[in-house]
Amino acid sequence: MEVRDHVMVPLGYGKFARSDKIVSLEPIEDERGPGRRTMVYVEDVRSPIVASRTENSILANMVEIPREEMEAAAAFELLRDIRDDIQQIGPMLRKSIRKEADFDIDKLEKRIDEILQHEIEFTVQ
Repeated sequence: MEVRDHVMVPLGYGKFARSDKIVSLEPIEDERGPGRRTMVYVEDVRSPIVASRTENSILANMVEIPREEMEAAAAFELLRDIRDDIQQIGPMLRKSIRKEADFDIDKLEKRIDEILQHEIEFTVQ
């Protein structure tokens, strides 16, 4: 992959960085939530910028990626966002949803985790 020069990359919530000035992308693991997905380190900027987009979506804007790979990355990003939102649902509400709508959020969350684990294994190969 080659970084495109002089392309403004959206980081979310009106924040942008030039593609050729982004030095590093670090996914936020702890305290991740709405508006907190990735730490973006930019050349000549003292502290990292907190981006509301995932590292994969930012990277996709930085480089030339074939359409199929970009669509797959977008699908995985959507799954990560859904999982992050699901993790905010407490046990009482989960139980109520399961009872009232016959919809098992725990099962959905587990399946999303399995799919995302396969994505990690695929990208490592």
